[in-house]
This record gives sequence, structure tokens and C-alpha cells, in this order.
Amino acid sequence: MARRASSSVPLVWIFIGVLILGAAVAGIYIVTHKVSDPYRTLSPFDVKAYLENSNSLRGNIYKLNGTVGTQLAWSREKGRLFSVETEADGGDPVPLLIPAELNHINVQKGQRFIFQVEVVDKGILLAKGINKV
Repeated sequence: MARRASSSVPLVWIFIGVLILGAAVAGIYIVTHKVSDPYRTLSPFDVKAYLENSNSLRGNIYKLNGTVGTQLAWSREKGRLFSVETEADGGDPVPLLIPAELNHINVQKGQRFIFQVEVVDKGILLAKGINKV
């Protein structure tokens, strides 16, 4: 009686396949998170420099990652003023004015956002764009 040939895949090939699959998943994850940030070309907002002298940053546009704290003020013409806890530099809160033009975006306490901010007159942070994280 003749023996049948065994056609099992060697364990080394299974291990290599799992490694390739893991690398592909990690690569896709990294690329989608880097590419999905619309403000990736902007400089990150330097909270320490802002707290020391906000006028030195006036006229510049930055990227700010943060969590919305409390609403500090509201005006129909100007917009809403929020306290935003930054993710960098120890989580110091900074005031952020979200203008009336961006009122269509639902901003609530505890939500994380990536803001495109401009430092305007008197060192006020003005949101130019908002994306939820």
C-alpha cells in the first residue's frame, strides 16, 4: 500500500505570514492617523510660550490638541469662549474663542478636538478650524 504525501505548510511560513500581516495592519493604522490630521503641516501650539508672553505669538497660526473644558462666555456676534485643556505641556488650560461662523459645530465639555488657532490682538486664541478627534 502506497503512502500519501503530506502537504502541510511548514511552521516557519505560518510565522512569516503572521508577521507580514501584522506589519501591514500597523502600517495602515499609522498612515490613516497621520493622513487624517488636516492640520499636520501646522506647528504645534506652544502653551508655555503663550502663557509667558502671548503677544509674541500674535499673527501666527498653530495646531492645538485639547479637551474642551467649561464655556466661559457667549455672544451672538462674537461667538463662544471656552477653556481648553491642552494635551501637551502638562495640560494647562487656555482660553479659546470659537467665532460665530463656526456655531454649526457642536462643541461640548469633555470632547477632544484638533483646533487650527490664530493668536489675534491682545493674545486671544481664535479658532479658524475645528476637527473632532
